[in-house]
Formats: sequence, structure tokens, C-alpha cells
Amino acid sequence: MIPMQRRVLWVAILASFVAFLDGAIVNVALPAMTREMGGGITTQQWVVDAYLLALGSLILIAGSLSDSFGRVRILRAGLLIFGLASLACAFAPSALLLIVARAVQGAGAALLVPSSLALITSTFSGPAQGKAIGSWTAWTGTAFLAGPLVGGLLVEFASWRFIFAINVLPIAATLILLRGLALPQSLPQAANDDAGAATAGKVPSSVPPGEGRARRIDLTGAALAAAGLAGTVFALIEQDRLGWGNPAVYGPFAVGLAALATFLWWEKRTPQPMMPLPLFRIRNFGVGNLATTFIYAGVSLGQLMVVLFLQEIAGFTPAQAGLASLPVAVISLFLAGAFGTLAGKYGPRLFMAAGPVVAGIGYLLMTRAGTPFNFWLQILPGQIVFAVGLSITVAPLTAAILGAVPQEQSGIGSAINNAVSRVAGLIAVALAGVILGGVLDYDSFRRVMVVAAVLFVAGGVISALGIINKPAAHSDVTAAAAASCQDKPVPGASAHTGSQPTVP
Repeated sequence: MIPMQRRVLWVAILASFVAFLDGAIVNVALPAMTREMGGGITTQQWVVDAYLLALGSLILIAGSLSDSFGRVRILRAGLLIFGLASLACAFAPSALLLIVARAVQGAGAALLVPSSLALITSTFSGPAQGKAIGSWTAWTGTAFLAGPLVGGLLVEFASWRFIFAINVLPIAATLILLRGLALPQSLPQAANDDAGAATAGKVPSSVPPGEGRARRIDLTGAALAAAGLAGTVFALIEQDRLGWGNPAVYGPFAVGLAALATFLWWEKRTPQPMMPLPLFRIRNFGVGNLATTFIYAGVSLGQLMVVLFLQEIAGFTPAQAGLASLPVAVISLFLAGAFGTLAGKYGPRLFMAAGPVVAGIGYLLMTRAGTPFNFWLQILPGQIVFAVGLSITVAPLTAAILGAVPQEQSGIGSAINNAVSRVAGLIAVALAGVILGGVLDYDSFRRVMVVAAVLFVAGGVISALGIINKPAAHSDVTAAAAASCQDKPVPGASAHTGSQPTVP
């Protein structure tokens, strides 16, 4: 690896790390935010969903933006947007401004991870590319391990505002590394080899070799998706406070549904849609994304409520709550690869059917929470079972979805699955207030755990009925597509669907 390539790799690692860290760190700080700013569960929902709303709306056009305006240019824009929004979050004087800053932060995050991966795939080729993506995933995966604990320590011994201010450090380092990287319009194929890259010494800013012209940006589709999600999410969150009979609730809800319907119509007729609907006619792709909807709704709803419950009801400190979530990340990190290998050997159907059921059982075990509270007996066993179930699920899920589409479409396939998982989490968090009845206590916590379990079991049943093990005609998946699937790092990613585990 020549110095320029090493520099590009560290740019990609740092840029992605900050987005992954922020996603892993925020939940543990939510109780502290509402203690200072008020707003209860509604504010907590908006702090999470404002970020997911922008991310889910823009993630599908991030690749087109990189193709049209250049990888480095879009990456730099994402870093600046994310960094400035992080500072705005850190110094937000009110809940409203914090929520607005979180939405801007989500927009920046939508540009970071796809652009980081594109930078790697444009600079490396062959075995060197797989090795570079493996290094990227290994380093960024540490964010899921460190995030909750680091966030808990910052909240407990400093302030929740530091969880956002800390983002400035890796962003500043990345911007410094980006300085001086030249921006030619294209790079010869040979330049992707060490010798050629040494001669060129530059990073392509536009279309990487072999990819053809930059894609047209589907701005209309992005606007319709954003309006549809914003309207429906606003109604779902605010109905608990205002009621469904309030025009400020049913009005945005109706507009949101209309925008989503128009979005589907537009994506069907536009020549270059950001979400090609014909992909959903491919059985494993369509069924896999339907299963993703239920599974990741369960992940987002369940894990958010566990962290909030431990602090607001069980009396855990932020650091203790962060530490309590560590087993899920550790177990997933170590087991996902093994189940990915098994799925490659025996097919994804069994694992996609059984894994969500096991995860659902984990949530049902947590319905034993009550007084006197005992974390070791009432929560930890359920968290461990949940982590094992999720580890069984996610790698085969990624393999089934990406293995079903032609390799040249694996990039958009992974982006769609990424967006589906984010939107599922967005809707699930928006519904949290409805499920809780506006109050988090032992009874409502147990109710949420049952709902999360049902979501997982539904995902397992859908997979059992719809996923097929018959190898697709296009079974090879690029490491980059697998790494960006669901916007999670993939330890040990390779170029075969049987070894593409993801970390939840």
C-alpha cells in the first residue's frame, strides 16, 4: 500500500467512524437531554427520528451525488455539515434547536459512509480493495463497542453536550488528511494498482473506472420521500400530545401518505429512479427487505426502550446503561462471521427464519422486569439471547438480499436495504409513544418488549415463507456493497455472499 492509498484509507475510516459513533452514542444520553430541556418521551423520539428522517431520505441519492460532484467533494461537504451540526447540537439552547440540528446532522451522515466506501473502491482494486474494506470495517466497527460506554461516561462525568462536541476531533483530522488530495475527473484502471496509483498519486473525484457516466440525481424522488416520511412521522409522534382529531396531526399525516404514494408513482415512471421498483420483483430481494422492515423496527424500538428504561425506571447511571448494552455489540461482533459462513454453506432461509425468533424470545425474557428490579436476572439474559438471535439473522439477511440482484446493481441494492432499515427504525421510534401510552414504567416497558418480540417473529415468519435457498444467477457480491448494506460495518467482508456478516 503506497502512502496515498494509506491516506485515503484513513480518511474513509475516520469519516465513517464519526457517523457510526454518533449512531451508537446518542440513546444513552436521551434521559439527560430531557432532564435539562424537558419534553419527555416526545423530545426523545424527535432527537432520534430527526436524524433518521434526514438519513433515510437522502441515503439513496448519496451515490448519485458522489458520481456527479466527486467523491472527495461530497465527502468534504458531508464532514463539514456533520461537524457544524454536531457543534449546533452541543450548544443548542432548546429542544427545538437540538432537533433541527440533529436533522442537519443526519443529512451530513447520509453523505459520509457511501462517499467513504466509494473513495476506497475508486482507489483500490482486486485483493487490495477487499483488504482495504476489511480494515475499514474492523476500525469503524469499534464505534459500536465504544459508543454506548463512551457516551455514558461523558454524560455521567461531564455533560450530554460532549457526545456531540467530541465529533469535532475525528472530523478535523479527516479534513486535514483530505487537504491536497487532487481531483482528476477519472483515473486509468492501471492507476488502481499500486504502481499506477503511485504514478497518478490522485483520487478520482467522479466516476470510478468501469462505472460509466454519473447517474442523474433523482431530486424529485428524494423530495417526495422526505415529505412523505416527515408528514407521517410528525403525526405519529405528535398525536400523543395533540390527538388524532387535531388538524395539526391528521393534516400532515394525510399529506405524508399522499407524498409517499406519489413517490412510488414517480419512481415507476422516471428514467433513473433512486429506488428502482423492479428490484422488488426479485423474490429474495423483495421478501428480504420486507423482513428487514420488521426486524429493524424491532431492533430500533427495543434497544431504545431498554436504554431509557434502565436509566429512567431502574435507576442506572448513564455509564451503567452504556455498559449494559455492551454485550449485544460484543456477541454480534464475534458470532456474525460464523453464521455468515454457515449461511453461505446451507443457504440463508433457516437462519433468517430462526434468528429473528430467537431474538424475539430474548425480548420476551425481558418482560420479567419488575420490582424488586434485578438486571442480572431480568434484563441481561434477554439481551444475550437477543444478541445471539440477531447474530444469526443479519449476515444471512445481507447475503440473501444482495445475492439476489445482479452484481452491477448490488450498490443500489445495498443502499435500498440500508434505507429500508433506517425508515423501519424511524417509524418504530415514532410509534413508541403510542405503545407506551405516553408514560414509561414497568407495565409499558413490558408492553414494548412484547411488541418488539412480535416484530421479530413476524420477520422470521416472512423469511420462512418467502426466502429461497436456490442460488441466484448473480451470487457474487462486492465487498463494498455488503459493507454498505444497512449502513453497518462488515467484519471480514469478502466477495462472496456466504461471508458477508454485518454488525447490528
